[in-house]
Amino acid sequence: MRWLMAAVLVVDAVLLAVLELFFLPMRADGTLLPALGAFPVPLSLVVAAVTTPLLVLTGRALVGPPFAGIVLAVWAFTAIAFAMFGPGGDRVFVEDWRGLLLLAVGALPGAFAVGGSVRAKQEAKLRG
Repeated sequence: MRWLMAAVLVVDAVLLAVLELFFLPMRADGTLLPALGAFPVPLSLVVAAVTTPLLVLTGRALVGPPFAGIVLAVWAFTAIAFAMFGPGGDRVFVEDWRGLLLLAVGALPGAFAVGGSVRAKQEAKLRG
């Protein structure tokens, strides 16, 4: 059952990376969001900053500390792959500053969560 939940977390990491990239170009132009002069709204950045560390911490709790890094690597690889070679030839990282910001905002909190899980494993090893 534990490995089934781990597989669900990996699939969730892929889906979150893809959806965050799809909604990255969202603009406040009056169509979907209120008109603010076509200002780019970084809602995907907020979602990435919150969900990536949660995925990492959930992976650590379900499977163990090494799996926390796997979840983060899957998210980062998916985000980079879709941003560089996305459908329709869109290159989010090359054409827009928000693509790099998405990678930073998603990967840095996730990396801190991975570091915390590695530290917790080392502390447990020292205690026991």
